[in-house]
Amino acid sequence: MAKRYLPAILSLTGSLLLWAAWPTSPLTFLIFIAFIPLFRLADIVENRARFFGSAFLLLFCWNVATTWWVGNTTVPASGVAANLLNTLFMLVPVMGYRRTRKWVSPTLAYFTFIVYWMTFEYIHLHWELSWPWLTLGNAFAMHPNWVQWYEYTGVSGGTLWILATNLAIYHVWFQYKFYRKPIIPQIWKPVLILAIPLGISAVINTNLSFPAKGAQTQVVIVQPNIDPYDKFADENEALEVNKMLQLTTSQIDTQTSFIVWPETALFVHGAWENKLTYEDYTQKIRLLLQQYPQATLVSGAVTLKRYNQNEEIPSSARRNADGDMIYDVFNAGVQIDTSNVVEVYHKSKLVPGVELIPYVHYLSFMNSLALDFGGISGSYGRSPGVELMENKATQVKIFPTICYESVYGEFVAEHVRKGANILFIMTNDGWWGNTEGHRQHLQYARLRAIETRRWVARSANTGISAIINKKGEIVASLPYWQEGVLKANVTASTYLTFYVKYGDLLSKAAVLFCILLILYSYFLRLTRKRITNTL
Repeated sequence: MAKRYLPAILSLTGSLLLWAAWPTSPLTFLIFIAFIPLFRLADIVENRARFFGSAFLLLFCWNVATTWWVGNTTVPASGVAANLLNTLFMLVPVMGYRRTRKWVSPTLAYFTFIVYWMTFEYIHLHWELSWPWLTLGNAFAMHPNWVQWYEYTGVSGGTLWILATNLAIYHVWFQYKFYRKPIIPQIWKPVLILAIPLGISAVINTNLSFPAKGAQTQVVIVQPNIDPYDKFADENEALEVNKMLQLTTSQIDTQTSFIVWPETALFVHGAWENKLTYEDYTQKIRLLLQQYPQATLVSGAVTLKRYNQNEEIPSSARRNADGDMIYDVFNAGVQIDTSNVVEVYHKSKLVPGVELIPYVHYLSFMNSLALDFGGISGSYGRSPGVELMENKATQVKIFPTICYESVYGEFVAEHVRKGANILFIMTNDGWWGNTEGHRQHLQYARLRAIETRRWVARSANTGISAIINKKGEIVASLPYWQEGVLKANVTASTYLTFYVKYGDLLSKAAVLFCILLILYSYFLRLTRKRITNTL
C-alpha cells in the first residue's frame, strides 16, 4: 500500500519543500534538498504517463503555493492559467532528463538535468511567455550574504548551486541505500559543493572586491499608497498628483538630485509624448523644481505615440474608434526637470496576459483578451524610448526600471553596462493585495544590486519602497499600505562587475551543451538503428 502511494507522497513532499524554501520564508536552506523527491520519482516510476502526472503534481503544487497571488485580481482565472502554463513549461526539462537517463551513465544524466533546467530558465527569460519569478537562483534573495558572487554569475549561478547540491546529496543517499557504501567517505562532495560558494561570498562580503567610494546623490522616494483599483478613476487623478507633490515638498531640499514617483503615477489615461512638456501636471512639477534647480523628477507614466500611415506600424499599435488614427500606448517612465524637454523611457519587459498578448503579431485576434487592471487595456507598445536618464546638474545617470523588469538580471545589467550609475525601480505592487507578491518583488531587487553593484532606489505605489545598497542590504524601507517619503544619500558608481561586462555566461554555456546533447542523442539513435537493421 505504501509503495502504491509513494509517488504521490514524493510529489507533495517536493512541492512542500520548494514552497517552504522560497522567499519570504526563513527556511531557505531547504532548497538544497527540495529536488531530491523529483530525482527519486525519476528512479522509481517506470511508466511515462504516471511519471508525467507525478512530476506535474509536484511542480503545479509548488507554483500554486508560491505564486497563487497572481490570481488575486478581478480575474482569478488568470492565476490558474499562469500556474498551469508555468508548470507545463517546467515539465519540459524534467521529461527530457527522464528520457536521457535511459541511455547515459548516472553521472552524465545528472549533468543533463542541470543543463536542461538552466536552458529552460534562460529561454523562459527571453520569450514572450516569460515568467521568471521562480528562477531557482531567486531563492537566495533574502540572504545576500550567501550569494555575493552573483556579481560574477548572476542568478543562474544560484540555480547551478541548488541543482548541483541536490544531486550530490541524492547520489550519496542512493549509493548508501542500494550499494551500502558508507556515507562518511562520500559526504565531502556535497559538503564541498555547499561550502565553497558560501566561503567565496564571505570573502567578497569584506567589501574589498569593488570600489566603496563614489559621488553621493540625494534621492527622495515617494510612496503615495493609492489603491490601484481606484487610481485610474477620472475624478481621482488630480488629487493623486497633488498628494504626491505634497509628499515630495515635505522632504525635498537644495541637495536633492532625484525625486522618484511610482509606476503610472502620471498621465494615467495617457498623454501624447510630443506634448508632454505642455501638460498641466508637467507644469506643476516644473514650478516645484524651479525652487530646487538641481533636482530631477523621474516618474512612471502612461504615454501615447501616434504613427503616420507611411511609418512601420508595430503589432502592438491600435486604432481609435473611427479607425483614422494609429497609435501605441506605453507603460513608461518620464524625466521632468526645469528644461523644456521631457525624456521618455518605454517599458520593454511586459507582463504576459496583462501588458502583452504573447505573439500577437501571429494571433492578432487575441489582442482583445488582455486583462484590464484599470486604465488602458490591451498590449502595450515596446518600441524603444531613451535607455537611460541623466540629471544634467550632477551628470548622474539612472536606469528607470519599471516593475516586472526588475526581475530580469541580464536586462538590468545591460543598461548598467551602457552607463547607469544608480538603479531606480518604479512599481505598483498593490494589484495582488497584501500577499507574498509584493514582498518577493522587493527581495528580488536585492539581487540586482549585487549583480551590478549599484544602489537601488525603489518607489512603490502600494508595495514596499526601499533603499538597497550595493551588497543587497535594505538600509531603509516603508511598510506596505502606508504613505510616506524616504530620503537618503546613495552612491553613484561607474564600476562594472564581471556579470555586467560579460552577461549570463553560465546559461549560455548550458544552452550550448543542451544543443550538443540533443545532437548526440540523435546520433546514438541513428547509430543503434543502423546496427539493428544490419543484424
